[in-house]
Amino acid sequence: MSTSGHHESITVRGYETDANRHLNHAEYHRYGEHGREETFRAATVGINALSADGIGPVILETTARFLAELVVGDEVDVVTTTSFGAGKTFRMDAELVRARDGVTAATITGVMGLLDHGTRRLVADPYGRLRAIAEDTAAFDATIQPPAAPDPS
Repeated sequence: MSTSGHHESITVRGYETDANRHLNHAEYHRYGEHGREETFRAATVGINALSADGIGPVILETTARFLAELVVGDEVDVVTTTSFGAGKTFRMDAELVRARDGVTAATITGVMGLLDHGTRRLVADPYGRLRAIAEDTAAFDATIQPPAAPDPS
């Protein structure tokens, strides 16, 4: 189980399961989305601030890997990590971990961008834009890691 990243706990509910009585595949993606939204919230980047700045997060690619079963009543730790590079995209990946045994039940990987609502194009510096609109930069810095320094070689 990953210890870095933002943690959120979710309990699997009966209406989220399929005929096999395990979590429906679409719900894994929903749990990943919940982790992404809560990571932004913890970083003090709210939807109102994003809208006021004329930008919004977009998912460009998402992939789920189903590794172990989740059933009704399972407590799930959604661990979301965010990583930025030098370009217009960034990653928000989630690891869904069963609390009862620490087993990783699924991984949800995602490539994200920030859409400029005026130009309908991705912004050039998503990390910088997000940090600039954060209500509390200390909370932002504690939740979201800055881009990695370029390799000098």
